[in-house]
Amino acid sequence: MLVDPRATVADMLRARGISRRGFMKFCATTASLMALAPSMTPKVAEALQKARRTSVIWLPFQECTGCKESLTRAGGPTLENLIFDAISLDYSETLMAAAGHQAEEAMKNAIRENWGNYLLLVDGSLPVDVPEYSVIGGVSNLEMLKEVAAGAKAVVAIGTCSAFGGLPAARPNPTGARPISDVVKDKPLINVPGCPPMPIAITSVLVHYLTFGTLPELDHLNRPKSFFGQTIHDRCYRRPFYERGQFAESFDDEGAKAGWCLFKVGCKGPTTYNGCATYKWNLGASWPVESGHGCLGCSEPNFWDWQGFYNPLSTTQWGGYAQIGAAAAAGAAAGAVAALAARRKQRPVGQDVQEEGK
Repeated sequence: MLVDPRATVADMLRARGISRRGFMKFCATTASLMALAPSMTPKVAEALQKARRTSVIWLPFQECTGCKESLTRAGGPTLENLIFDAISLDYSETLMAAAGHQAEEAMKNAIRENWGNYLLLVDGSLPVDVPEYSVIGGVSNLEMLKEVAAGAKAVVAIGTCSAFGGLPAARPNPTGARPISDVVKDKPLINVPGCPPMPIAITSVLVHYLTFGTLPELDHLNRPKSFFGQTIHDRCYRRPFYERGQFAESFDDEGAKAGWCLFKVGCKGPTTYNGCATYKWNLGASWPVESGHGCLGCSEPNFWDWQGFYNPLSTTQWGGYAQIGAAAAAGAAAGAVAALAARRKQRPVGQDVQEEGK
């Protein structure tokens, strides 16, 4: 389909046969993805009515393609299709039809025609010490990033490898792998970590930028707070077992079969900020902890080297398995106190309504 460069996102959706009702449903979903109140839906609709399609260039460096695989499984009301129609994905080696010289020419044309306005997405870390480890069209990743980032309006690091170095940066780090933020210093940059990141987190960043022309509110690690503002532990359905001191001792004991907390078999949920417990995976079907495996902490820096995946967090803090029981008891006691405090703060159902009517 030929695309009018002056077409807005709303024009593109109408061209696809999306009704006004479908458009407003999309806007409501967009507002929800960006952690906005439902009352903001008209504002989102107004912004999308005027928003032009944004040129996007996606560069792959030291990566496994898992981040793109994650994005292709994005959910919502045909959200993936809407996003790809609403942006102009001008370069992505995995997703584009062109290859070789044609692909590289497409990227050069997109940079030239959209200088200062395109959005740069990057997955994979940079082999800084040995640039020859990863080369595209005879150009090292480091050189390519500097060249393409120079004309970008903003940069999005997709996945833990590009955000924090990830697996390529694990000891002994033979390539000298570094995150994108070590090189890009003069552009707005957002990290969407995860190995891979949740598809909804990727698409929501694109939608936010597309709608408002800005990046969402970020935490101290440049992650969007709407997805990385709370720990896995904060929203985990197994937390009541943690608060009662009920822990699985192994993956095949009675506690594990009963769905008890996985803290003692290595779950990193208490120190990992991500929205997996809320949004889940595979269109909301499940997530690792629900399937019986503890969180690996993959959205945190240095998760691969921090400690063994199956060592409890208290091993790092208190020194060994001899102290695990005391550590777990202390955690359970703290959880019980927190739960009691929360219950005391709870208000009877309807109390707020009654007070408003006074």
